[in-house]
Amino acid sequence: MATTADITRSIDARGMPCPGPLMSLIGAIREGSVGEVIEVLSSDEGSRTDIPAWVAKAGHEMVEVVEDDRFVHFVIRKVR
Repeated sequence: MATTADITRSIDARGMPCPGPLMSLIGAIREGSVGEVIEVLSSDEGSRTDIPAWVAKAGHEMVEVVEDDRFVHFVIRKVR
């Protein structure tokens, strides 16, 4: 399990409409190196399903998903 110390890049996409948070994550994954851990903060309702679905389809690792009333905190590890 990754800890906050493991996170190498943070994307604050709160307030950004769909598909902005997912597109920001895809850009960060493309720029990043294998093993990097990226967190995304998103208040967009669509991100709750879009981000986990894309991470699984793209073959990366969803380390953690923490939901609260105002936003979702995703932690993703680039696998390939």
